[in-house]
Amino acid sequence: MSSEEPRPDGVDLVFRGRVLTEDGIVLRRVAVSNGRIVTVESVSDWASTTRHGSAGADPGTDGHVVELAEDEVLVPGLVDTHVHVNEPGRTEWEGFATATRAAAAGGVTTLLDMPLNSIPATTSLTSLQVKQAAAEGQCSVDVGFWAGAVPDSLGHLAELHEAGVFGFKCFLLDSGVPEFPPLSPSQLREAMTEIAAFDGLLIVHAEDPDVIAGHAVPHTVHYAEFLGSRPPEAETAAIDTVIDAARETGCRTHLVHLSSAAALPAIAAARAAGVRLSVETCPHYLTLAAERIADGQTQFKCCPPVREAANAEQLWQALADGVIDFVVSDHSPSTADLKLLDEGDFGAAWGGISSLQLGLSLVWSGARERGLELADVLGWMARRPAEIVGVAGKGRIAVGYAADLAVFAPEQEHTVDATRLEHRNPVTPYDGLVLRGVVRATYLAGRPVTAEPSGRLLVRGAA
Repeated sequence: MSSEEPRPDGVDLVFRGRVLTEDGIVLRRVAVSNGRIVTVESVSDWASTTRHGSAGADPGTDGHVVELAEDEVLVPGLVDTHVHVNEPGRTEWEGFATATRAAAAGGVTTLLDMPLNSIPATTSLTSLQVKQAAAEGQCSVDVGFWAGAVPDSLGHLAELHEAGVFGFKCFLLDSGVPEFPPLSPSQLREAMTEIAAFDGLLIVHAEDPDVIAGHAVPHTVHYAEFLGSRPPEAETAAIDTVIDAARETGCRTHLVHLSSAAALPAIAAARAAGVRLSVETCPHYLTLAAERIADGQTQFKCCPPVREAANAEQLWQALADGVIDFVVSDHSPSTADLKLLDEGDFGAAWGGISSLQLGLSLVWSGARERGLELADVLGWMARRPAEIVGVAGKGRIAVGYAADLAVFAPEQEHTVDATRLEHRNPVTPYDGLVLRGVVRATYLAGRPVTAEPSGRLLVRGAA
C-alpha cells in the first residue's frame, strides 16, 4: 500500500503549516482519514524551509505528510455553483474533462453544472440521466447538477428534485439557445409555487425582456453601445418582478450573476422584510470595467454586461456588507469563432466569460487591493455557496468536512496565458493580466488531483 492510499483505521494524510480556519490564518496540523478532516490541531512551533509536497515523519500518522512552504496557505476547495459545461451536444464549446481540469487547476473542488447550453437541456429526468452519463468517469472534481424551469418542465419539477438536482434555473428573457425558453411572469409564479411546496431553490437570470427590447442594438463594434443595450433598469425591473413573486409564494430564490449595483437597495429591503432571497456576483463584474474595454473586444461580452468601475466598487462594498452572498464564475465558454473576434460585433457575438481556472486569483487580487482578507474571499467562494445552495460537507476546513483542499500561494504573481489554461478554447478577457495568488496543488477527498479523473457525481443532500 502506497503512502497515499486510504487506511481505514488510521490517518491517511497530514498537512502542517498555515491553514485558513474559522479563526483566520493560523498554524495548524490538519489530519485526514477516508477523505474527511478528522482533526484540526494547533501547532506550537513550526518552521519550514521545504516546498509543498515534502514528506516527513509525524507522530500522529502512518500516512503521507505535506509540509506547507512558508508562502503557502491551506484553503478549502472552492465551490463554484455556476458553470456551463455544455456537454453533451456542445462539447466543442467545453466538456466535463476540460472544465473539471480547469476547475482543479484553480482550486475549485466542487462545481454545479448549469442546465443549458447542453443538448438536451437538463429539463427532465431523461435529460438529467443523459447529462450524468456524459459526465461519468470524466470528472477531476465533484460535479452536481441544476435542472431547468422552462414552460414544458412546469408540473414535473418535484421529480427532478427527488432525483437530487440542487435546484432549478430559469430565464425571464431569451436565454440565447432555443432548447431553453424563458418563463413569463405568470409562469414564474407557477414555478415558484411548485418549488415552494417541496422547499426547493429557484435561481433566476433576471433581465427584463421589455426593457432589453426597447434598447436593442443588433450590431455594433462599440462597447458603449452594447452596454447601453443592457441598461441597469433591465436588471432592476426584473429583480422587482422576482422579489414580488418570491414574497407572494415564499419560494427560496437566488439571483444569479448580479451586475448592476442599482438593484442592491431593493435586494437589501426584500431580505430585511423576510423574502427568502440570496444573490451572487462574478469575478468579471468585480475586476473588469467598461471604461477599459476597447471597441471590438468581444472576448469581454457577457449578459448582463460588465459595467463601469464605480459600479464594481459598489459590488465590492455589498460583498463586504453581506448584501451579496457569494462569488462564482459563470464560466460560459464557446468556440472562438462564436465570439466573432475578427468582426468585433458585440451585438452578434456569443456572450460569455471563460474564467473557471482564474476565479480565486482574480477575486483575491481585487480583495487584497481593497484591504480585504483571504478569509473573506474563501467565505464568498467556498463556505457561502456551499451553505446557501446546499452542497453538504463542503467549503470549510473543519472536522467532519470533506478534505477538499487547495494549497495557495497568495503573494506569488503570475501572468495569465490563455493558451495554457485548461478550459477547451483559449479565449478569455484576462489574457495577459498579472494576478496575485497561485494554486500549487488541489486535493479532492484527501487525494491530490492528478490526470486520472476521480471526481464524484453529487446529488443534493448527500455528504
